[in-house]
Amino acid sequence: MKGDSILIVGSIAIDTIEIGNERYENLLGGSTTYATIAAVKYSDVNVVGIIGSDFPQYGHDIYKKYAANLIDLKVEQGKTFNWGGRYHDNFDDRDTLFTELGVFGKFSPKLSAINKNQQYVFLANIHPNLQNSVIDQCQANPTIVVDTMNLWIGTVHNELQTVLSKSDILLINESEAEMLTECSNIDDAAKTLIRLGPPTVVIKQGSKGAALYNNMDEKITIGVYPVNKVVDPTGAGDTFGGGFISALAQGKTYKEALVLGSALASICVEGVGIDALEKATVAEIENRQNFLRDKVTA
Repeated sequence: MKGDSILIVGSIAIDTIEIGNERYENLLGGSTTYATIAAVKYSDVNVVGIIGSDFPQYGHDIYKKYAANLIDLKVEQGKTFNWGGRYHDNFDDRDTLFTELGVFGKFSPKLSAINKNQQYVFLANIHPNLQNSVIDQCQANPTIVVDTMNLWIGTVHNELQTVLSKSDILLINESEAEMLTECSNIDDAAKTLIRLGPPTVVIKQGSKGAALYNNMDEKITIGVYPVNKVVDPTGAGDTFGGGFISALAQGKTYKEALVLGSALASICVEGVGIDALEKATVAEIENRQNFLRDKVTA
C-alpha cells in the first residue's frame, strides 16, 4: 500500500559521465529524476521542474511512467540543463566537465493548487532561493526534507540558512556538514546544524553509512549494503533522499527511512545512470532492507 503523495522539486538534466575509459552520453539525470524513481516505488510523486524543448522523448516517457502529476513540469523553448562529470578511481571524487544551465537558469517554481497542499516535500539539491520559494508557497504545513551541496554553502550561505530555518529534516554529507559548521566531529556538527533550524539532520558518510540526529538527543546510525561493484555513483544521494521521504510518507520511523534510503542508494550505484534503479524489483529492495536493519544502531 502506498503512502501519502510526495512533492519533489529539483533539477532535471541530461548527463554525460566518464568512468575509467568509458564515456556515457545523453543519460537522463538530475536530482529530481533519481529521487522520483526511488520514491515512486512506495509513494505517488508530484514533480516540479523545468526542461527544454530539446528534452528527449525517452525522458518524457520516463516522467510519464513514474510521476503521478506533471502539471508543474514546465517545458520552455531552449536547452535542457546539461551536466558532465568524470569520476576518479575511488568513486568518491569527481571533476565537473561542464555545466550548461539552459532553461534551468531561469527556473522559478510556481506551484499549482494541488502541489501547494502536499504533506511531504523533498527539496532536492537546487539553489536555496528556489527552495525557499517553494517553502513559502506551501500551504499545508508539510514535512520538508532539504538536500544541499558545497556550492551553496560556499556562495549563498545566508540564503541557505533561511531555508534551514524553515525545514524539518536536512540531508547533508559529512564534508559539507564540516564546511557549514566548521566542526570536524560529526556529533558536534549535527548539534550545530540542529541549532540552525532543522530539528532532524541526516549526515551521509559514504562507505561508512549515515547517521541521523534530532533535537531529542536521538542518534541512529546505519551501515552500508555490501555492493559487489560500484558502476556509477551519480544520483546516489538523491536516491537516498527519495527513499527516505517515501518511507516517512508511509508513516514509517526514522530507522525505516534510513533503511529504505540506503537500500535504494545501494542499487542505484550498481548501474549507469538510472538503469539499475529502474530495474529494481520490490523483492530486491526488501532483501536489502532486511540486511540493513541489522546494521542499524540507536
